[in-house]
Parts: sequence; structure tokens; C-alpha cells
Amino acid sequence: MKRRRIIVYVATSADGFIARKDGRVDWLDRPHPKGSYGMGEFFKSVDVVLLGAKTYGEAVTRGGGFGQKMKYYVFTHHPPATPVKGVEFVNEPVKDFAARLRGQPGKDIWIMGGAGLIASFVDAGEVDDFIVHVIPTFIGEGIPLIAPAERTLPVTLKGTKQYEDGVVRLHYAT
Repeated sequence: MKRRRIIVYVATSADGFIARKDGRVDWLDRPHPKGSYGMGEFFKSVDVVLLGAKTYGEAVTRGGGFGQKMKYYVFTHHPPATPVKGVEFVNEPVKDFAARLRGQPGKDIWIMGGAGLIASFVDAGEVDDFIVHVIPTFIGEGIPLIAPAERTLPVTLKGTKQYEDGVVRLHYAT
């Protein structure tokens, strides 16, 4: 059985933020080129989506759907009283959760965000790949890709792709 990879697949501003301080991502609202930066192909390669509580809340607020084709897990100590159907809430150590999930058959696993969840998986040594789409926009301040802490995570560049609108995809393996 192929080992399931845990992949951070995300967009950042050119200055490294995944959202504004208040969580807004208005700077992402832009025309996408044909193929939408390869998102369709990526979606076919995963069957699990991991979200932090804030990212989940933002997705619900924006009307995001939680379809049947994927399994959604939200990491939180305080699950909502009325959760969205198809979403499971997790409150267990990242290492244990990752081992359990990797041990199940399936496709790769997508960490959608946010910065705290990504940091938790990085600090537990449970991220295999970062696929970062750098949007050619500076927003000045906001939520960084990984929540701040003193850490060093060497990565290996696996590939790059430049799109006609100036977006650059960087693929790093840990």
C-alpha cells in the first residue's frame, strides 16, 4: 500500500501571508487562468481535507461546501453545537491522528489551513509536501503560512511552475 502523503496546498501573498490579520482573503478574488492553477488535478489526488477551527469557520461563512467526495476533519478543542454535515471534529495529538489516517487506505491528505494547524503538523514532523501558490500581490501584514515559533525545517525544491498571470507554484518536499 502506498504511503499517504500529507500535503499543505495553499496560496500566499507575495509577502508570505495566507490571509489578512482578520482572516479575509479578498486579495485572492481574481480571475483564474484555464485549469485554475492545477487545482482540479490536485483535488483528484486527495480524499481527506484537514482544517483548523478558524479556516472551517471562514469556509462556513463564505458558503463553502463540504461535499461527499472528501472526508473533512476540523481540529478544535471547541466543536460547534451544530456542525456541518460531513465534518468530523478532532481533538487528539497530531502524531496519533496522522498515524491513524496514514494507516487507512486512501488518497493523499490535504492540509487546507490555517497557520496554527500547519504549524502543529510541521512541529510533529507530519508534513510531506508544501505546494504554495504565490499570488503577485503584497498585502503588508496578515497571517503567515506557518504560525510563528522558533523552528528550522529544511525543504527540497521539487518543482516550480509560472502561470501567465504571474502566479508561481512552488513545490517543496520535507
